[in-house]
Amino acid sequence: MSEELVEREIAREQEFVDRVHRQLADAGKAAQQLAREGHDRGRLGHEGGLVERDAMVFQAAKRMAQLDAAHEGLVFGRLDLKPELDPAPRYVGRIGLRDANRDSLLIDWRAPAAAVFYQATAATPQDVVRRRVLRSQGPTVVSVEDELLDAEANTNDLPIMGEGALMAQLSRARDRTMHSIVATIQAEQDQAIRAPGKGVVTISGGPGVGKTVVALHRAAYLLYNDRRRYESGGVLVVGPSGVFMRYIERVLPSLGETAVALRSLGEVVDGVRATRHDEPAVADVKGSARMAELMRRTARQQAPGSPREFSIFWYDARLTLDRGLLGKLRRQLMSQGRRNRQLPRVTPTLLDALWRQVRSERGRDRGREYFNDDLLGTDEFLDFVIGWWPPLSAPDVLGWLRDPELLARVGDGIVSAEEQRLLLKSWGDGSRLSIQDVPLLDELRYALGDVPVRTDDERDDPIAAVEGGVDMQELMTASDREYAPTGRAWVPPTHSIEDDGFAHVLIDEAQDLTPMQWRMVGRRGRGASWTIVGDPAQSSWPVPAESAEARAEALSGKALHEFHLSTNYRNSSEIYAFAAAYAERVGLDADLPTAVRSTGVEPQVIGPVADLEAATRAAVAEVADRVGGTVGIVVPVARRSEVNAWLASWPERADDAAGARAAIDSSVAPSGEDRVVVLNGLDTKGLEFDAIVVVRPQEIEDESQTGRATLYVVLTRATQLLTTVS
Repeated sequence: MSEELVEREIAREQEFVDRVHRQLADAGKAAQQLAREGHDRGRLGHEGGLVERDAMVFQAAKRMAQLDAAHEGLVFGRLDLKPELDPAPRYVGRIGLRDANRDSLLIDWRAPAAAVFYQATAATPQDVVRRRVLRSQGPTVVSVEDELLDAEANTNDLPIMGEGALMAQLSRARDRTMHSIVATIQAEQDQAIRAPGKGVVTISGGPGVGKTVVALHRAAYLLYNDRRRYESGGVLVVGPSGVFMRYIERVLPSLGETAVALRSLGEVVDGVRATRHDEPAVADVKGSARMAELMRRTARQQAPGSPREFSIFWYDARLTLDRGLLGKLRRQLMSQGRRNRQLPRVTPTLLDALWRQVRSERGRDRGREYFNDDLLGTDEFLDFVIGWWPPLSAPDVLGWLRDPELLARVGDGIVSAEEQRLLLKSWGDGSRLSIQDVPLLDELRYALGDVPVRTDDERDDPIAAVEGGVDMQELMTASDREYAPTGRAWVPPTHSIEDDGFAHVLIDEAQDLTPMQWRMVGRRGRGASWTIVGDPAQSSWPVPAESAEARAEALSGKALHEFHLSTNYRNSSEIYAFAAAYAERVGLDADLPTAVRSTGVEPQVIGPVADLEAATRAAVAEVADRVGGTVGIVVPVARRSEVNAWLASWPERADDAAGARAAIDSSVAPSGEDRVVVLNGLDTKGLEFDAIVVVRPQEIEDESQTGRATLYVVLTRATQLLTTVS
């Protein structure tokens, strides 16, 4: 293939891409003009004009955001069909565009007309003669890769360029974010992306098969096909960690979608952000389904410090609410629904109980209305009502469990004495909320119910707090501040529990969800369709049967569509053979996909070593010198601070790694970020790096009951180089 031919083909494609970008610029100007017209119409000064303005500005803003996101590789595909069917090529891109005559210029990759771009093969070409992938940097075409699918139909002698788009994509250096695979989606992946919109779609397969990115492309596909439903109801994407969510956050915007909520498991509950993991033994207790009953019991306890009796003298009679009667009234109120929802009933219930004790003729002659008004004007009674049945937030009630006696009482028969000790240590050491605490807060929130909110008029009425609505600011208690996830007060959810649901829920790394996390996520998807991504062999939850039961409950009654991906596109065959051998050696029931790419470079095993720091520095320096993208240093949890300190001290060292460290410091990943990062095993879930250095793999394996599965995950994160230091 001559260089002149390659340059000529790239130039031809550049002409078309330039035309598309000119049209895109015109479309952007049209969207901006629409926004200006919308603002102008708002100046009409009447309600209809304002509504029309808001609608126009909203649509214009959406279109502008879509157009802005589309500039990354806007045009990526070309289809040449049999000449007798269509002599003109069809181009596929991240969004659809029409020219000035309203003719199709660029086909949206999610449109039915684009499906053949992914589904055609040499065995079933579906009238496609040549499939071409364009790779661009900004608006500039830098290469083309072709596949000839029907040689006999190539009557126009179309030239064939490159070695294949997929293999070219696989060899690219990684940066710190996931990229769209929209140009290189394979047939088995495309089937999962375009699966039915209703029910549950599960995408399974071993490491490196593209489960995550396929699921994200499916979310974009669903939004394209039924935008009204999914934009109005919302799409929730849940991943294992904040690191992972930052890694994937660019994918959907690059596909033209911004109407998606990306949340880690520590952020699913509105108003909460937790990033800290509990130690494995504590996490195993908090994640167990048993905790749902413990939270239910806790939510029904009398608030610590609340008054246990009340007495008042009224017209020749001593009216008393003793412990026995108050207990009966509390059980009566609890039987009528969630605790906070009973706030409007508390005052009438107490007044009824007191009025029944009025026996004197003087008191009875005054009448019930006078009695109510008189007591509601008494600070003593108002203080008792608010103290006996206060509005409660979830952190309020979780804070109660710091009391060993209360925990022992509600935990009787649910958690052992040793498990109670672990919980008390977790909640009593002053740490911020953990990721494992978030489902417990959610469980309490649903057990307690929402607090009725005061109207504007009620806020000015001192009696309103005991007669009905409650100002949400009254929930900012000392307990809330102590349990604040980031050192600030708990922010009550901005909507009720009835509004938590989404139209579609996407769960990645689903094999790691605890039963309590399944309950939390399940509440957001009761009326939703689902996409669930996972690999059981990579699970970090030690009781799979318990998690499977919680998952089945969350998905009850929904049709199931299962897809299995079998080709490993991430790892070289050498790296994956090493990881697969480990899985077999330690007895993991692993799904072993076929790795399609070979580099000829075997993983390197270093050790045992006398100086772990020096050996680690040397290993990182070597791989950083050999790859152009990201390097992950994976360490046991207990060693993360230590290894980070090694990184920080490298520039000051004058020994064997100093020169290499200077090279690392001066180079960045393609995204512009530092390309060397230190992570623990769980943090690597869903991520990939050009090179991985695993420090003390045996310690990672020994960290928890599922340490072997975690180490297996770590060994499958590298695309080019893998080194272990023992």
